[in-house]
Amino acid sequence: MLKKNLIINGSSQVLIVDGEATLANVLRGQLHMTGTKIGCGKAQCGACSVIVDGKVIRSCVTKMKRIPDHAEITTIEGVGTKEHLHPLQLSWMIHGAAQCGFCSPGFIVSAKQLLEENTNPSREDVRDWFQKHRNACRCTGYKPLVDAVMDAARLMRGEVTTEELWCKLPEDGRIWGSNYIRPSALAKVTGTWDFGADAGHKLPCGTLQLKLVQAKVSHANILSIDTSEAEKMPGVYRVITAKDVVGKNKITGLITFPTNKGDGWDRPILCDKKVFQFGDAIAIVAADTAEHAQAAVEKVKVDLELLPEYMSAPAAMADDAIEIHPGTPNIYFETKVVKGEDTAPLLEKADVVVEDDFYVGRQPHMPIEPDVGYAFFDEDGKLIIHSKSIGIHLHQAMICAGIGIESEKLILVQNNAGGTFGYKFSPTIEALLGVAAVATGKPVYLEFDYYQQMTYTGKRSPFFINLKYGATKEGKLIAMESDWSVDHGPYSEFGDLLTIRGSQFIGSGYNIPNIRGFGRTVCTNHAWGSAFRGYGSPQSLFSSEVLLDELAEKLGMDPFDLRYKNVYRPGDTTPTGCEPDVYCLVEIMDKLKPKYDQAKEWAKQPPAEPNKKRGIGISIGVYGSGLDGADSAAVNVELTATGVTVYTSWEDHGQGADMGSLATAHEALRPLGIKPENIKLVMNDMERTPNSGPAGGSRSQVLVGNATRVACEALLQGIKKEDGTFRTYEEMIAENLPVFFQGAWTAPASECNVETGQGNPFAVYMYGAFLSQVEVDITTGKTNVVKMTMVADVGKIANKLVVDGQLYGGLVQGLGLALSEDFEDLKKHSDLIGAGLPFIKDVPDDIELLYVETYRPNGPFGAAGSGELPLTSPHASIINAIYNACGVRVTHLPARPEKVLAGLQAKG
Repeated sequence: MLKKNLIINGSSQVLIVDGEATLANVLRGQLHMTGTKIGCGKAQCGACSVIVDGKVIRSCVTKMKRIPDHAEITTIEGVGTKEHLHPLQLSWMIHGAAQCGFCSPGFIVSAKQLLEENTNPSREDVRDWFQKHRNACRCTGYKPLVDAVMDAARLMRGEVTTEELWCKLPEDGRIWGSNYIRPSALAKVTGTWDFGADAGHKLPCGTLQLKLVQAKVSHANILSIDTSEAEKMPGVYRVITAKDVVGKNKITGLITFPTNKGDGWDRPILCDKKVFQFGDAIAIVAADTAEHAQAAVEKVKVDLELLPEYMSAPAAMADDAIEIHPGTPNIYFETKVVKGEDTAPLLEKADVVVEDDFYVGRQPHMPIEPDVGYAFFDEDGKLIIHSKSIGIHLHQAMICAGIGIESEKLILVQNNAGGTFGYKFSPTIEALLGVAAVATGKPVYLEFDYYQQMTYTGKRSPFFINLKYGATKEGKLIAMESDWSVDHGPYSEFGDLLTIRGSQFIGSGYNIPNIRGFGRTVCTNHAWGSAFRGYGSPQSLFSSEVLLDELAEKLGMDPFDLRYKNVYRPGDTTPTGCEPDVYCLVEIMDKLKPKYDQAKEWAKQPPAEPNKKRGIGISIGVYGSGLDGADSAAVNVELTATGVTVYTSWEDHGQGADMGSLATAHEALRPLGIKPENIKLVMNDMERTPNSGPAGGSRSQVLVGNATRVACEALLQGIKKEDGTFRTYEEMIAENLPVFFQGAWTAPASECNVETGQGNPFAVYMYGAFLSQVEVDITTGKTNVVKMTMVADVGKIANKLVVDGQLYGGLVQGLGLALSEDFEDLKKHSDLIGAGLPFIKDVPDDIELLYVETYRPNGPFGAAGSGELPLTSPHASIINAIYNACGVRVTHLPARPEKVLAGLQAKG
């Protein structure tokens, strides 16, 4: 042990510490200063940034023995308070720079030191600083962060006032469509927004710390599990295996379509007979400390019989492949598209035919906050599970039988959550926590390290696509044939629904009167497939948007003109045979055209470096807002003495559920003249909030927004007097009238037919177009994206800050998908850097957003969703730009430098 005299946020502290302990753990564990976050644990993300003697350091890897006596340490708690904000914190709020907010303290602390050293930085200075200090963000696309630093510097120099920068509302106080600051922003920028690991420090003494025994192979029979040595280790309370699970020990995938050949009960909570993928949980060690639990993990002996590992869909589809789940074929779901006339004779007669094969791979979500949660029994004997779930009611239905507890005795609560980008649409940590709580009868806590985050949680499911277009010589699409295989990993949950996305979005955005397609879901031994932003559209649209460029080249047409000729116009139908909800793509393309023409002129100019070539590329993107068919949501509202309380399970993982709920409720309640601060949000606790459905598929603003509108309208009607004025709360109570009102809304839509792919699956869609400008280094193959432009139509915008943030973040995730992100190699791709996370200098600072706001008839106050749209096809525009620059067409993502260089060399 060491005695350290330190000055922390200006206050002298005497600490007794373990010299090997990290500064982050001392700050959080001993001092309970949880504003400093721990993300990757490997100095790759900067969430743990603090200032030590004028230097920004990553405290997650800085051991206490390296901290000198009398060191001056500044954490987020010392930057500013809620009452006295630092200009950086103010500016972070003004620019919507705190989305999920997990990385915000690290960025703000880092930027504070930058502004101490340089009060007038350029944008490039800011970007260089964040790159140097490895401050990483997965939500924002970085541009709002640079904007925030620049305005904070202006505030500090006295060139602008807070009042001039702060959101200005119209005279009527309307917040819908404004830049009103999200309710959670203040807590996020001050480090007082407690995430799961922060709440973990507030659990009672005696809470058991959990660690997992994970599989280190991808496919094997389990012969035996020996826990005897582990049980004797210091501090160990119990080692839990499948035999200790009182329930079914399975998570149900809730089969969507009856033609699915599986039963949905294929994912074990703890593996009993087989290992299905690398990282599977085999046992849980519960101990008094995390260190004791981890030490005991190493003592659990698992005897395995290795089996063939099918690490891709083609391998699992081979004739000699064994069934991964005995009794269920590896190809367990199939679907077709049958629209219009038979395509074979049409393609034979077509003036021009193009065909190619495409692959979009296992993109990892890479949130900065790893998965974390805790569970306990309350005084009524109910099991309460807190986690990052973005579908609390859905997950209860998926895990209660597996845990062995009645649904009415299982309550899920969403913690304040760092970004998930869809992986938490599937339960991950929830069932493990539930099993451990039932087995021990004690409060339990489980926090993944980043290796577990990467190896245990789901990934984007790869699509292998063969696609063929036929067109007239004038460029009119007449027919399309598609064949796609979805590598969904070993667990079937939502795999059939994902495969249907190929029917819905391959060729989406264009009037293609005749389509024949066939898709299948394949069980493999690679990482299980979970939802990821865009959910099937990035895979689908990559094929149709890149092939469209190939068609343009063969026709001798400009890629813009070919798209313009074929995008939806009144009377045209989608690949599923229904009319779009609105026809806005022509207006979107018209808005993009001047930017496209400017980009063409830019590409003609020689780059500053002679070894680089310039190119531009475009694509369009379409996605539905909702889950297929008659998706529904419920919201409750209550009139109170101080205003209105909204009860909703609109789960928030950074996308802005708090702002969406507030803006929608405020708009619906405008006849009352209520102020935003008098609307209270109660969110994401099953004991208090109704089933609003999961926060995925960009469904929430539409589905939950409509339910919020309906509930508020019921309240207005319920409190209205005969003269048209409204009763007060006191008057309602005095007249013994109800003050609690329920709202529900169901989408007017129908599921697609599995045999034809035809249907009307979504009541509301989002539409967009993407333009990328790149420079390719022909000596290395490295692609630099210089500018990205997006024209988006997400209906009437509920909150401009939130929507801008969604688009920036999604675009940069699309850039990562195009150029660097992958989870193929289990060794190389198990951390942020290895898996290709874009840092700030990998991303252009020049990102331009343009909007078309077409009123959505089925959206609340005309709104659609927004989160999925920016990741539908920006990667296709980048790939098209690479070809335009240097003649190398990459159809198997990501387009890493070595792949582009190989293409250049093959050309000679």
